[in-house]
Amino acid sequence: MRRRSFKTVFILLFLFISFPAWSQPATVDFVQAAENSIHAVVHIQCEYEQETQFYSDFFWFLPPRSSSRTIQTSGSGVIISEDGYIITNNHVVQDAQKISVTLNDRRNFQAELIGNDPEADLAVIKINQKGLPFLTYGNSDDTKIGQWVLAVGNPFNLTSTVTAGIISAKARNLNILGRNMSETPLEFYIQTDAAVNRGNSGGALVNTEGKLIGINTAIASNTGSYAGYSFAIPSNIVKKVTNDLIQYGRTQKAYLGVNIAEVDAKVADYIGVNQTKGIYVASVSKDGAAYHGGIVQGDILLRVNDKEINTLPELNEIMAQHSPGEKITITYEREKKIKETQVTLLNKNGNTEVILPEKSNFITVINAQFRELTDKELRGYGVNSGYEIKKLNGSPLAKARIKPGFIITSIGGERDIDLGQLLNLDKMKGRVVIEGFYPTDTRLSYYVIFL
Repeated sequence: MRRRSFKTVFILLFLFISFPAWSQPATVDFVQAAENSIHAVVHIQCEYEQETQFYSDFFWFLPPRSSSRTIQTSGSGVIISEDGYIITNNHVVQDAQKISVTLNDRRNFQAELIGNDPEADLAVIKINQKGLPFLTYGNSDDTKIGQWVLAVGNPFNLTSTVTAGIISAKARNLNILGRNMSETPLEFYIQTDAAVNRGNSGGALVNTEGKLIGINTAIASNTGSYAGYSFAIPSNIVKKVTNDLIQYGRTQKAYLGVNIAEVDAKVADYIGVNQTKGIYVASVSKDGAAYHGGIVQGDILLRVNDKEINTLPELNEIMAQHSPGEKITITYEREKKIKETQVTLLNKNGNTEVILPEKSNFITVINAQFRELTDKELRGYGVNSGYEIKKLNGSPLAKARIKPGFIITSIGGERDIDLGQLLNLDKMKGRVVIEGFYPTDTRLSYYVIFL
C-alpha cells in the first residue's frame, strides 16, 4: 500500500510541476500594433449627386420639375507612403464625384482618384501632403490559420476603431462581388473573426507587428452588421495591384492559358486517380503561357513555385501576384510521373507588353459623357450608329431616369445619328425624344428629355 501511494503522489507531483509550463498561453500584446496602425488608417467620405423629379401632370404634358440631393457614403483607407498614396476598396470610391479624406489627427483633405481595379475591388487615391505616417506591407503568404490579427477602420463613422481576432481561413472564394463591378472578379480572401462593420471597407488588417497583411473588404451577414466573419484582400495582392495602378494606371494581369477544375472525388474518379490533390487541366489555349511551357490536357498541376495548389482560389491568388513576363515553376503530374516546367506568363493579348489604360474618347454634351460604339459593337447590336452614355453628371438625361450604359440610336426622330447630331443637343431647347436600348435588353426604349 505504501508503494502504491508513493507512486500516486509522485505522478501527481510531476503533473503539478509540469502543468504550468505548457498550459498557460503566451500573452499577446496588441498595443504597439494598434498604435502603429491607427495613425495610418483614414476616414473616407464620398459624395454623389442624385437627381429626383416629379410630374405636375399625370399625362406628362408639362415638363417635370426636378431637384438634386447629395448622397454621402463613407469607408476607410490605408496610407502606404509618406507622400499621400492611400489604398481603399473600389466600391468605396467608385463613381464618386467628390472624395474627402480625414486623418486620425482630424486634418481633412480632398483626394484624387489615381486608379482602380474593379476585378480586385481595389482603388488608389492620393492627397497632396508630405510626411504622413504609413503602414508597411507584411507577407500575406506567411500568415497562418489561428494567427492573431487586428482590424483597423472607421465603422459607423466611428474613427480609429481597432478590433482583434484570429485568421479563420485563407483563400476564401465567396462570390461577394458577383458581376456588379466586374465580369471576372478576383476573390481569394483572408477570413477572420475580427469585428468588421459598415465603414470598415478599405481599412487595414494588420498582424501583431503592425504590418499590413490585408485590406478589409466584406462581411458575411444577414443583417448587414458583423455576425462573426469578415474578409480581407491579402496584402501581397494589394501590393501588386497598387504598384501597377500607381505606375501604369492599370493592373498588369498575368494569364496561364488553361481551363481547369479542382480534383475533388468526382473529378478524381473521372480521370482515374486515387488522390484528391491538385488542379486538373481540362484544356490548354493554343499559344498561351501553359502551351509554350509544355502543359497539356490531362496534366494535374500540383505546385507553383513550390507552393501546393488544391483549389482554384489558391491558384488564382498566386497568379494575381505576378505580371506578364515573369516566370513561374510548375510541378505537375502526367501519367503518374511527377514533372516540372518553367512557364513565362503572358497578358490577355498573348504577349508580355505593358497594357496601358485606354485613352478616354468621351464626348461631353448636355453635361453628360458619351462614347461612340465601335464597328464590332455596331455589328453585334445590328445598328448603323450609336452612342453609349458613360456618365450622367446631373444632366437632363438623369432627370429622365436614363441610366449609364444606355445606347442612343435616335434623337428627335432622326435615326443613324452622327457626331454632329449628338453635339447639337447643346443647342436644342424644349422637349426632345431620345430612342435607344440597354445592352442587356435590346428592345427599344423611348425617353422624353427637356432641354
